[in-house]
Amino acid sequence: MFKSNIKKIMNEKKVTIRDAVEVSGLSSATIHKLRDDEGIAECRLSTLAKIGSALGVKTKRLYDEVEDRMVEKE
Repeated sequence: MFKSNIKKIMNEKKVTIRDAVEVSGLSSATIHKLRDDEGIAECRLSTLAKIGSALGVKTKRLYDEVEDRMVEKE
């Protein structure tokens, strides 16, 4: 699982959803989902590349890898 940094980056760069849609060519629904979901469970690399390009950042900066921890029930 990956933790999304997209909302933080958009806020830092003062990029609106509309701006991201126009520059990336992605739908507003896709931008909303990537921005508002804390975790990125599934996403095409091409989608991350488009949003990264629109925000002027490397794709790797868009997310942090989060260790999955399974809790065993006793």
